[in-house]
Amino acid sequence: MPHFQSVLETIGNTPMVELRKVVPPNSGRVLVKVEGMNPTGSMKDRMAQSMIERAEEDGRLKAGWTVVEYSGGSTGASLALVCSAKGYRLKIFSSDAFAEEKLAQMAALGADVTVIPSGDGLATKSVFNRMIEAARKASRRPRTYWTDQLQNRDSIAGYYPLGREIWDQADGRVDAFVQSVGTMASLTGVSSVLRRRNSDLKVIAVEPAESAVLSGGSSGGHRIEGIGIGRTPPLWDASIVDEVIPISSADAERMALRLAREEGLFAGTSSGANVTAALQIARRLGPGSTVATLLVDSGLKYLGMFGNYARAEGLLPTSSRSGLLK
Repeated sequence: MPHFQSVLETIGNTPMVELRKVVPPNSGRVLVKVEGMNPTGSMKDRMAQSMIERAEEDGRLKAGWTVVEYSGGSTGASLALVCSAKGYRLKIFSSDAFAEEKLAQMAALGADVTVIPSGDGLATKSVFNRMIEAARKASRRPRTYWTDQLQNRDSIAGYYPLGREIWDQADGRVDAFVQSVGTMASLTGVSSVLRRRNSDLKVIAVEPAESAVLSGGSSGGHRIEGIGIGRTPPLWDASIVDEVIPISSADAERMALRLAREEGLFAGTSSGANVTAALQIARRLGPGSTVATLLVDSGLKYLGMFGNYARAEGLLPTSSRSGLLK
């Protein structure tokens, strides 16, 4: 393998793994794309690169400018990686509702991070709205470009290669694609590619059960980071989606733990939600079918959550010298 000229060339081409132990009998095969193998440990590297490079191409972003965004962590870390590699300053507005590991990663990659208090540690509509408004205000400064991920369709193109990779790695057989909804960009980008290859593809959206607005419910606080913004995202297109499955925070966390312990796949809570929903679809479609989903990011971004489970089981001491296991 030749060496790369930039870390940006290492984005994408992640492995796909067939789940074995968590899949119940008489189900279809469930394939997971291990997006934690991207440079920052998240699929968001793909969309961050797309948003920045397309803005460069049409002149919305120029050398020496500052990039601004709101983020629960993964998009912020991905933008920090891309901005670091390209020489842009980055200002991120986040919240203590999100994992400390994510905040630390953004800062480590050079982002200037402003943390907005949540009050209760939960991701709510109010928290997201305050983050967005802070980014909007900062974007009015001169020589500043706001990527505005909820509105920015450039992010969708970043996921076209992901769709092609899934199809090829599944040997040209995908009957259903399952993905949790944050901005809607990944679900739109991947499904558009897969549907060109299989017009009968079933597209399944996943959202937090505690904030099931896409299913017609009310918004509320939840612990599945990166999804469930408490309102319908601007890029939402119901015509793309065949079904929306709500998954509770507790079920998402439990599946993330099962994936680590039973499959050796270390991923976060939205990945747990994805797999929980994918197993429902695989049971419904039955043997001979193929369901594809994403392990959105690495479990290294959620060490605090995993540490809490380990301490509750007596596998870790109740106190730790690591600040990430508080």
